[in-house]
Amino acid sequence: MTPSGFVLLDKNPGETSFKALFPLKRVFSTKRVGHAGTLDLRASGLIVAAIGRATRLLPFVEAKDKCYTFRLHLGYETDTLEWDGDVVAQGDARAIDRAALEAVLSQFTGDIDQIPPRYCAVKIDGRRASDWAERGKDFEMKPRRIRIESLKVVGEGGVTEGCSGKCFATFDLECVCSKGTYIRSLGRDLARALGTYGCVSQIRRHRIGNITLDNAVKGENLTAENLVPVDKVLDYPVLRLDDTQMGIIRKGNWLPWKTPVEGVGPEGHVFVANGVGEVLSLCRFEPGRICPKFFLGGDD
Repeated sequence: MTPSGFVLLDKNPGETSFKALFPLKRVFSTKRVGHAGTLDLRASGLIVAAIGRATRLLPFVEAKDKCYTFRLHLGYETDTLEWDGDVVAQGDARAIDRAALEAVLSQFTGDIDQIPPRYCAVKIDGRRASDWAERGKDFEMKPRRIRIESLKVVGEGGVTEGCSGKCFATFDLECVCSKGTYIRSLGRDLARALGTYGCVSQIRRHRIGNITLDNAVKGENLTAENLVPVDKVLDYPVLRLDDTQMGIIRKGNWLPWKTPVEGVGPEGHVFVANGVGEVLSLCRFEPGRICPKFFLGGDD
């Protein structure tokens, strides 16, 4: 039987998010794996992966806010918006200091429109934008509405090897943002607000929702013991049911429920668990009843 649950991975730079899942397939002997929130090839950090029926919960994880750190390079821009891409623009950034950068940060907090990088997974006419970019196709990336909760400078003057353009200044930043935010685009736009060009390096994701990188494991160190119950990642209320009640939910029928439930969010999501605390279903709580959404028990 394939278990169901989450695995918190610390992705290495240089591997795709898809490849980062290979250890899960080996350790848990299943192809039913997935992840929430793709990280760029060069980026590192937290990936919340799922196996078995828990893959159905990934959209709820992906909707959570995320925290990144990254290094901003001022003075040049590349085709990939990364530090070692092909240089497409070079400018003078010698007069830009930390105070100047901090003065423009407020322009990038709250709800803003952002144009994704040309090298990304956004679909254009059925293909990834990066595929068209590699083929030299001319296309337009449309802006997307995102939200940046906070953006701050946490360091400056760091050196990254392999820069393909002339870099006049570097700053390390921390960003808390919504789903769909591209850190590479943010670096580009920050630089342009300063009257110059920019790109980024060392993108690292530290948090998704209330899950932090501190509890993540490298793929090469993964064991079956790293499987995390779903209610430890999604903090929905957990209701204990007896066998008869669970049987009703398992058959897809709603269950009368008169007891108040604390901590229910606006979407009404609750987990239901059996007598030993094993979460077996995601449900929606409505006044007077619990309605099942989908079963989360192990696959046969």
